[in-house]
Amino acid sequence: MPLPPALRHAATVLPVVALLALLALPLPAGDGSGGTPADAFSALVVGCALVHVVRSARRPLTRSAAVVVGLPVVGIAAAACASSSAATGVTGAARYLQVFVLVPAAVLVLIRDARQFRVLAWAFVGLALFQGALGVHQNLTGTGASYMGADIRAVGTFGPTDVMGMATVVSYGLIAALALAFRPDAPRQRAAALACAGLLTVPLALSFSRGAWIATVAACGVVLLLAGPRHALRAALVGAAAGVVLVAGLGLGSQLLQDRLTSITDVTDAPDQSVTDRYAMWAASVDMWRDHPVTGVGLKGFPEHRDSHASLALSSGSDTAGAGAEFRRQPLLSPHNMYLLVLAEQGLIGLLTLAGSWLALLVCAVRGWTRVRPRRGRAGAGGERAGGERGRGERAGGERLDCALAACGLLVWQLVDFMYADIGGPSTVLTAVALGGCAWWALRGSSVREAGSGPAGPACGADSAFETDSACGSGSSYGVDVPRAVAGAR
Repeated sequence: MPLPPALRHAATVLPVVALLALLALPLPAGDGSGGTPADAFSALVVGCALVHVVRSARRPLTRSAAVVVGLPVVGIAAAACASSSAATGVTGAARYLQVFVLVPAAVLVLIRDARQFRVLAWAFVGLALFQGALGVHQNLTGTGASYMGADIRAVGTFGPTDVMGMATVVSYGLIAALALAFRPDAPRQRAAALACAGLLTVPLALSFSRGAWIATVAACGVVLLLAGPRHALRAALVGAAAGVVLVAGLGLGSQLLQDRLTSITDVTDAPDQSVTDRYAMWAASVDMWRDHPVTGVGLKGFPEHRDSHASLALSSGSDTAGAGAEFRRQPLLSPHNMYLLVLAEQGLIGLLTLAGSWLALLVCAVRGWTRVRPRRGRAGAGGERAGGERGRGERAGGERLDCALAACGLLVWQLVDFMYADIGGPSTVLTAVALGGCAWWALRGSSVREAGSGPAGPACGADSAFETDSACGSGSSYGVDVPRAVAGAR
C-alpha cells in the first residue's frame, strides 16, 4: 500500500521527529549521568543519514559546509589526546562528536526542503507543549522539583537532576512557534503558532530558570527584529501586557516569580549560593586554562581538577529533590558555562574550533535571512513589468521567512544560553537536533527555492551546501550546471 504523499515527502525527516518523541518518555530515577533511549536512537538517526547518502550516490556537502560542520573535530581530537586516561578521552570525544558533529550532520542530511524543516519545527512545538503541560500540572499540584522549600518547579519528565531540560524544550518550542507565526500565505498556521507561543510562556515562567528566560528574551527579540521593526514594537507592547496578566493570574506563585526576576539583577550585589558556586567554578575554569592554555586539561577533566583550582566559596554540591525523586546531593561537575567548560577542557584550540563553527553557522543563517527578508520597492515609470517580476521573486523568497527566523532564533538562544549552561543530561541530544536544523538553513536551505515556488518551478542555489536537492527534481544529477539551470528558469 503506497504511503500518502505528505507522509512520503516527510519520510527522511521522520527519524529525527521520532528522536524528539523519545524525549517525552519519563526516565528512571538517577543522577542523570547515564545514557538515555534518545541517545541510543541518535545513533540510528546517524545511520539513516549514512544510508540516505549512499543511496543518493551524491556528495552530501560542499567543502565549505564540511569545514563548518567538521571544524569541532580538531579541538575534540586534541583534547582527547590530552585526557588523563584513554578511556576518559574516548568517552568524552564520543559525547562531543555526537552532540556537535554527528547528529547535527545527520539532521542536515535528512532535511531536504523547507516543508521538512517546518515538520521538525512543529515537532519542537509539540514536544514543548507536552512537557510544558506536564510542568504546569507539576506546579499546580505540588509534584514538581523542589524550589524554595516547595515542590513547585516545573521540570516535565526530566526530573530534578536536569532542571534545565524542560526549560530548554519549552524555549525551543516557543521560538519555533514564534517564527512559524510569520509564514506568509498560511493564516491558520500563523494563528495556531501564535497561540502555541503564548501558551508556552507559562511553563517557561514556572521553570524558574533565569538563564532560559534571558536567552528566550534575546532570541525572541532577534526573531521579531528580523521579521520587522513594527512586529517588534507590537510584540513588546503585547508582551508587557501579557506579563502583567500572567504574573497577576498566577496567584501565590507571583511573588516567587518576582523574587526570581529580581535575583537576575542581584547576581553581583547579593548573589545566592547557586550564583556563588557558579562564580567559583567559572574562576576555576579560567585557572585550569591558564595552566593548560593550548589543549586544556582534557575531555571530562573538569571534575578531576576542580578542587585544586576552586576557591573555598564553592559548596560541596546542590540539593535536588521532588518530581518523584528522593533528596540527593548533586555534585558540581561542570562550570555551567559551555564556553568556559570548553576553554578549561579543550583549551584555545577547542574554543576557537567549536565556537568558530557556531559563529559561522550564525553568520550563514543571517546571510540566508537577507535573501528571503521582505523587501518593498517602487516600480519606476514604465517599469510595471519589472516591478511585477520583482514582486513574484520577493514572494518566492519570502515563503521561507519563517525558516530563516526559526534558525536564527534558535542559534541566538543557544549561544546566549551557553553562557549559563553546558551540555549534560537527557536534554543534550535536543541541542544536537536544534544545531542540525539550524545548520540546514545556514548551509543549504537559504540557497534553495522551496519546491513548487515561483512560476518557473524549483531551482537550486549556486551556493547550496548540497550539490543537489529534492527541490530540484528527482531527475537532477550530480554536477548539474546550476547557473545555467537558474538562467533557464528565469
